[in-house]
Amino acid sequence: MARTGGLIERIYQWGQARYWAKNARKAAETELPALRQQRRRARGLRQHLDTLISVSESRLALPIIGSNAFPKPHGTDWSWRPALWREPIPVKGRAAVENKEKLGEEVTLFHDCRISELTLRQLRNTHEKDLAPFGLRMDVFRFDGSFLSLVVDMPTEAVEGLLRSHVIRMDTIVEMEKPLEIFARLNIRHGPNTEQIVRELPLQAEDIRVEFDLAYSNLNEKRVEKMWIDLIFEGPEMNQVILRDLTFSRRPRAEF
Repeated sequence: MARTGGLIERIYQWGQARYWAKNARKAAETELPALRQQRRRARGLRQHLDTLISVSESRLALPIIGSNAFPKPHGTDWSWRPALWREPIPVKGRAAVENKEKLGEEVTLFHDCRISELTLRQLRNTHEKDLAPFGLRMDVFRFDGSFLSLVVDMPTEAVEGLLRSHVIRMDTIVEMEKPLEIFARLNIRHGPNTEQIVRELPLQAEDIRVEFDLAYSNLNEKRVEKMWIDLIFEGPEMNQVILRDLTFSRRPRAEF
């Protein structure tokens, strides 16, 4: 039945296309009363077609929800885009965000403000260059604290088979109302200890990327338990920061 309906619909559309093509060819010779009627019908049809084209182009231009596609270095053995940048979350935003308040399952905001004037919100990416379906917007108004950081917890797959010969790479797309410094601190818990490596994000570069080479760490490979990243914002007052994308990948270091 579905096939028959589809076939009938295609035949009908083909007939409509022929009808309007014939009218268009003969428009210069059509009598004015008939031409006036055709123009009225054509305008009504064009309104619906223009709406269909506009909506479809807008929707088809958006990154696909759930997409985990992004460029990865050669030899990558693990890669990940957090769910907040990949899928819609139940609670889209929070205002007056308190210390240790979460947005989604993997992202937590830390600060020591006495009065919170911070907001977090998931937004739909619409830019042509966006690969991530969603982004994260943080608005900071008055800020009376001494630190502000966004913590992203990585899944257990990130530390399975983790070695000191691995390089962890983080890529992001950042938009800001005014310049500020952002640092990325990689944390790896191994036994009673936590290894930390800090990198400043090159916000003036075309590709905002940092790499953490574990060869320079004291990582105990046999006791690795958990990995997370802190994004630390310096001087965030009266600013809006949008993280359009955030991705991670892991690869063995090239041997020379």
